[in-house]
Amino acid sequence: MTNSLKSRTGGEILVDQLKIHGVQHAFCVPGESYLAVLDALYGARDTIELIVARQDGGAGFMAGAYGKMTGKPGICFVTRGPGATNASIAVHTAFQDSDPMILFVGQVASDQVEREAFQEMDYRRMFGQMTKWVAQIDRADRIPEYVSHAFHTAVSGRPGPVVLALPEDMLTSMATVPDAGCFKTVQASPNPADMARLKSLVGAAERPMVILGGAGWNAQGIADLRAFVENFELPAGCSFRFQDLYDNRLPNYVGDVGIGINPLLAARVKDADVILAIGARLGEMTTSGYTLLTSPVPTQKLIHIHNDPNELGRVYQGELLIASGMNEFAAAAQALGKPTAPKYAAATKQARAEYETWQGSAYKGMPGKVELREIIRTMEAMLPEDTVYTNGAGNFSGWLHRFHRYTGHRTQLAPTAGSMGYGVPAAIAAKTADRKRTVVSFNGDGCYMMNGQELATAVHHELNVIFVIVNNGIYGTIRMHQERDYPERVHGTSFTNPDFAALAKAYGAHGETVTETAQFADALKRCVASGLPSVIEVVIDPNAITTQTTISALREKALKQRDWKAASFN
Repeated sequence: MTNSLKSRTGGEILVDQLKIHGVQHAFCVPGESYLAVLDALYGARDTIELIVARQDGGAGFMAGAYGKMTGKPGICFVTRGPGATNASIAVHTAFQDSDPMILFVGQVASDQVEREAFQEMDYRRMFGQMTKWVAQIDRADRIPEYVSHAFHTAVSGRPGPVVLALPEDMLTSMATVPDAGCFKTVQASPNPADMARLKSLVGAAERPMVILGGAGWNAQGIADLRAFVENFELPAGCSFRFQDLYDNRLPNYVGDVGIGINPLLAARVKDADVILAIGARLGEMTTSGYTLLTSPVPTQKLIHIHNDPNELGRVYQGELLIASGMNEFAAAAQALGKPTAPKYAAATKQARAEYETWQGSAYKGMPGKVELREIIRTMEAMLPEDTVYTNGAGNFSGWLHRFHRYTGHRTQLAPTAGSMGYGVPAAIAAKTADRKRTVVSFNGDGCYMMNGQELATAVHHELNVIFVIVNNGIYGTIRMHQERDYPERVHGTSFTNPDFAALAKAYGAHGETVTETAQFADALKRCVASGLPSVIEVVIDPNAITTQTTISALREKALKQRDWKAASFN
């Protein structure tokens, strides 16, 4: 802790706290409401790199993804009113994704409060339900206290977002105050009695199943987790968009428990006698609409481990509930050692074979001249093993989730909140966090256009991300639902796209267009060789709506059901 008591502006005190807490990058859209902070960041430009985004929602997504990528709070600055409301999408996503993030929002001067001054909002009311903590710093001499509390709150227990409002006059006022020290992450640990009970329940099971998920993992925790799974010869699946928690190439990995789940894996989850859910919240996407496990008491014996005790028993009552940090639990699980007679090897091998089939012969292909499975395999073959893949929301992501094999922790950045527009800024955040790693942003055309302007941010900061845009000219997920529920009444789901390759070149990036599978490998080579941020537009047949069906098949099925119902009533 620094004991220097020189007088500083609120902006200077704030930036000094960021340095003390180890902040190396911050994301922002500049605003007049926090000019004093921008001035202090100028003074700290050799320590804190400021990534300037083109829209506040993009900046917020960058901060949330940075928190997901690094485990440290992603820092974002936006201005009052419109800046805050734009950034709220990222705050909500960080909350549902359990990503550590701190959003600093400019605020009107204290002598203008409650007058509906220019862009004035009450951020406690606005952000209250989507943050772990929201507050306003009214005195410059309390900045170290508030910022310290924000960092501790963002990373401890279940990680998540914090919002701090910064009145304009507070940032320019002078104060003499000592700095705080660096934050410490606080997590609970499982007690020995719970671990003994867990060992007994798993050992007595006939059909156990592990479902992994959640935030707060580190490399050692992942290694300990793998050792535990292998010691007990357990089948391990990963919850929705947490597929990088277990190397997908390893024999104990049996698939993702999320949207578009392998039907055989879904059956295994339902038929399990013990479910060991480690970190997963067991939300709607992971449980297939709360159908894989029945609420409130599952038919399976549920062992649920989560870093937030409020999640335990929230939807599902468990046979054993353990409030613990992920790495703390994994260490205790690894320490259980190997059972004298592990007995699940055959079942795990069969589950793995079903996963292999799901990626192979069970796939019937897609209509048109482009096959996305082969494009994903091409990227795997040509790009480094530790490549980070990001995506937003949409049916396009189903191909990535089903066919890409995530190689290790923090090779996947994707929103469990299902927010469109995430894939582009998340890739920029990943590249900012580690410029040596290859980063691929995998997008649908609708998803890309929601934050595609951040390509300018990548160009400006020389972040050579590869942006893949799967272009089918529709909002595919909504079109799928329309065809299922309202056949032949398609409305509001089609749009006109730009020439994405030409647009990329206009931004100063490299651009490619792919209309046949065979063109992709050479296009990818040219992107890598360019050294620039690059866009590969992949034009697909809009009939290819999911990895399992087509629009025409959905429509035909829906029309038959409609005709059957009509005939039944006549």
